[in-house]
Amino acid sequence: MTNSTTPTSTTPSPGPRAGRREWTAFGVLMLPLLLVSMDVSVLYFAVPAISADLAPTGTQQLWIFDIYAFVLAGLLMTMGSLGDRIGRRKLLLIGAAAFGAGSLLAAYANSAETLIAARAVLGIGGATLMPSTMALIRTMFSDPGQRAKALGLWSGVMTGGVALGSVMSGLLVQYFWWGSVFLVNLPAMGLLLVLGPILLTESKNPNPGRFDLLSVPLSMAAVLPVVYGLKEIPSEGWHTEYVLSLTVGLFFAYLFVQRQRTTASPLISPALFRGRGFGPAVFLNLLSAFAMMGSAYFTTQYLQSVLGRSSLEAALWSLLPAVLVGAAAPASAALVQRGVDRAHVVAGGFAGAACGYGLLALVGTDSLWLVLIGAGVLAAGIVTVMSQMMDLGLSTAPLDKAGAASSLLETGAEFGGALGMAVLGSIGTAVYRHGIPAAAPAPAHETLGGALAVAQQLPARTGDALIATAREAYTHGMQAAAVAGVVVSLGAALLAARALRGVTVREAVSE
Repeated sequence: MTNSTTPTSTTPSPGPRAGRREWTAFGVLMLPLLLVSMDVSVLYFAVPAISADLAPTGTQQLWIFDIYAFVLAGLLMTMGSLGDRIGRRKLLLIGAAAFGAGSLLAAYANSAETLIAARAVLGIGGATLMPSTMALIRTMFSDPGQRAKALGLWSGVMTGGVALGSVMSGLLVQYFWWGSVFLVNLPAMGLLLVLGPILLTESKNPNPGRFDLLSVPLSMAAVLPVVYGLKEIPSEGWHTEYVLSLTVGLFFAYLFVQRQRTTASPLISPALFRGRGFGPAVFLNLLSAFAMMGSAYFTTQYLQSVLGRSSLEAALWSLLPAVLVGAAAPASAALVQRGVDRAHVVAGGFAGAACGYGLLALVGTDSLWLVLIGAGVLAAGIVTVMSQMMDLGLSTAPLDKAGAASSLLETGAEFGGALGMAVLGSIGTAVYRHGIPAAAPAPAHETLGGALAVAQQLPARTGDALIATAREAYTHGMQAAAVAGVVVSLGAALLAARALRGVTVREAVSE
């Protein structure tokens, strides 16, 4: 394999610059990417209408929410490797068709079981679209500066889509029926199916070897139990079943790694880690997702349950931090192109995230603007890191492994997000429960939402006192989690400064 990174100051020679055709194709790629990220949060406001129409059980309602993210996370590595073999454009178009079909099925689902199945199909489609779009960017933009700009925009679209999904959901459900939140996917997927074959050039590994079928269930058995356990721990605590789930997932992760090291045609080639920059890119990208999702877990609930905003109001307020996010990735790409050491840019991004967490650690029970500014500073710092790590990871990976490299970066982000919610969520929950009086009803000890619901059933004076106590306890929990976020972000900044020092990309073309 060509040496992909060297500890020198040599700047890689730029490849041919992309023109109008490539940027038009990039714009087409961003539409499905936006919708895939929006589907993470698009059900937030549709749940009451779905519950009234389909009458799902409590378990079914959880699966309607969770099956999409579980399937997507579990299949990312498989689909990234598959795209390298059959062609990234081909897989992208197959995924667009699947996503469109799942959207249509979900929109007109007449039972909870059908909606769960449709959401699973959407997860399959999403797992093909995400690594395919990133891998195609790697092949479309051979000029390092243009590719860095494109990946910065990719990061911004991914981050903004999650926030936009909840707002879009609220507006559509207010004026149409709940199925409309899925039908909005169809025009973009149709546009991709029409223009994709025209604008996108096919790319794949010319010598992929056989597809290792055993690695597929091993990868899913590694990812799904870990994501499930980490997802449940913040709200349910460190119960035996969730710890066991984590243990099982880690065991299969060990088996998966061993399989990749010994099989002739691995799903994720160990050769990806030979370049000095790829391993740090994956790990630092994981830490950035940890910081991003760990903060989002608190700020969304703070806007609704502490400040008392409606769900739609909270979603609209949460769009304001995106103003800073939109400028962060292009600015970081410009700094690197002008010769600033990537290590300093990434360390600065994590330091910015630490500042954002520091602001969140100062919030009171009525600190709307402080929360919004803190969330904006934090998100801008994290998007700076994400865009740089994706650029570094893809640039150091061999071109014929772009799909596998993309999927590994995204799988790491899924793990990091789940871990952030689990660790920081557990800290916040512990502090919250400590702040609730022992005499308070049991549901008040579990969550702030439980406390607010119980308070409505109590005499006015007692209920108001419980609400005030619960909101204050939640705010203290958020402050404690934010302090932990400062520590993690500063540690990541130091790690980035050390691990990326002197790393300059010399692009690997093939193994």
